[in-house]
Amino acid sequence: MKLIAQISRVLVGVLFIISGLIKANDPLGFSYKLDEYFQVFGMPWLSFTSLALAIAICAFEIGLGVALLLGARMVHTTWSLLIMIVFFTFLTFYSWKFDVVKDCGCFGDALKLTPFESFMKDVVLLILILFIFFKRHEIKPLFGEKPSLYLAYAGFAASLFFSIYCYRHLPVVDFRPYAVGENIRQGMTLPPDAVRDSVVMVFIYEKDGKQIELDMEGIKSIDETYKFIDRKDKVVREGDKPKIADFSIVDADGNDMTDDVLDLDAVFLLVAYDINKTDKAVQNHINDFVALSTENKIPFIGLTASADKEVQAFRHEHNSMFDYYNADATALKTMIRSNPGLMLLRKGTVKAMWHHNDFPSFDEVKKEHFN
Repeated sequence: MKLIAQISRVLVGVLFIISGLIKANDPLGFSYKLDEYFQVFGMPWLSFTSLALAIAICAFEIGLGVALLLGARMVHTTWSLLIMIVFFTFLTFYSWKFDVVKDCGCFGDALKLTPFESFMKDVVLLILILFIFFKRHEIKPLFGEKPSLYLAYAGFAASLFFSIYCYRHLPVVDFRPYAVGENIRQGMTLPPDAVRDSVVMVFIYEKDGKQIELDMEGIKSIDETYKFIDRKDKVVREGDKPKIADFSIVDADGNDMTDDVLDLDAVFLLVAYDINKTDKAVQNHINDFVALSTENKIPFIGLTASADKEVQAFRHEHNSMFDYYNADATALKTMIRSNPGLMLLRKGTVKAMWHHNDFPSFDEVKKEHFN
């Protein structure tokens, strides 16, 4: 039993640190996942806490992992672990049972788990943590009580600093399908050997005020008391999905500009998913950049999910001399973790991206990417 507890301690500690680091690397992305849970549980008013909560959870998860490996304050550490895993096991069970959140975000964009896989992962972790919990008094600090405790605090503080740094700049390691070096058009395409959706034809009939679905065999057994309503194709087993499924660019007149933009030899995209929440302090810098980009005949466009009326008011306020096109808000949030953020595409391939806190000068970009 003690050996199992020690093995469990190492496995759980390492997993908590890895999981926490992956999320801390992209705290804004994790906050979007928390927003999704708030919506599911009918608490959208809590969305204002999502970013702070995301950073705190990452730091807490890493700090617990370090404390567990060091054997620091095992009573407090194991109780915290147990409460945390019970809570997350409930969340993943709810997501799986009621099919409300497709991905728990446990490992960010690095590893996507189905709701059932997420739930089973937490069940296994719960079992391992229970072994540790019942043997918590027999686990001694690795370097003595105080040094181990101070090291655990240091891990917590370091992870907190790391999360804030990644939020104020960009993820240090980018697992998203829009990372530098990725081609967007290829990301939108399934490979030839991909598994396709399994679809069956179903017929909808109504009887006694209730609608029922019937397959080809089922309709053979019905009579004239059934009223035909509709026919549709039903997905019975989902196949592979492209890495990028929601990327499209539409101009103010509703014309699809996606291929036109992806075919350009070079284009700067200013991504601002919500024009009302975009950073305003950087707008003058953007205008200077746009002027030089236009002078060098390199297209510069904005992408936003905001309404045209809001966009035009914003352009007038900040003298923005470039066009904004419309795109899906979720896609824009995924493209770059910054509002606004700048991306450089060449023939649809992401060549570089910048957070608004690190907005470059045009001369810097020209020297690095166009000489």
